Amino acid sequence: MTENEKYIVLHQPIVTRAMREKMNNHPSFILWFTGLSGAGKSTLSHFIEHILYERGYRTFVFDGDNVRHGLCSDLGFGIEDRHENIRRIGEMSKLFIEGGVIAIAAFISPLRADRDQVRALVGAGDFIEIYCDAGLEVCESRDVKGLYEKARAGLISEFTGISSPYEKPLNPELVVKTGEWPLEKCAHAVVQYLESQGKLTTQ
Repeated sequence: MTENEKYIVLHQPIVTRAMREKMNNHPSFILWFTGLSGAGKSTLSHFIEHILYERGYRTFVFDGDNVRHGLCSDLGFGIEDRHENIRRIGEMSKLFIEGGVIAIAAFISPLRADRDQVRALVGAGDFIEIYCDAGLEVCESRDVKGLYEKARAGLISEFTGISSPYEKPLNPELVVKTGEWPLEKCAHAVVQYLESQGKLTTQ
């Protein structure tokens, strides 16, 4: 512990998470979408947010590209920077949970240890891991940015699925077949799961 760290004291809020959840009329938690680039994480997460918004839920989407334009713009794609990227997202998501908001995170987050770290950070029941299951061939066929092509040509180093590993979740709360199912079916599966777990009220 550094000398400065000795003087850091966590202040207890007057307005608590429970009070915010009561005001919002719903619990707060993280929906963590993980999968290969092109698996449909961002598309599905924003579609889910719109559904929840229409039903009166307070939400916010953290998207991988958007976050790297700001909060994590100083990070690269090496292993240590990937760890730090997910750590920051986890901490930020935790703050939104404390604020009574449903945090929706769409990140490749290729390493199980990093995802498990976020799960441990926010606590049991607040981390819902959703695996967007789409095979590499399907993801490459959707490669509108040309990233896979560049990675295979050696122009992008440490690209997940090509030159860097992706570790599939072993026990995610939900698997959605984004490589096979239409968007509406994937979204229905997510909403149905949340309703079954008491996270959303049925309407």
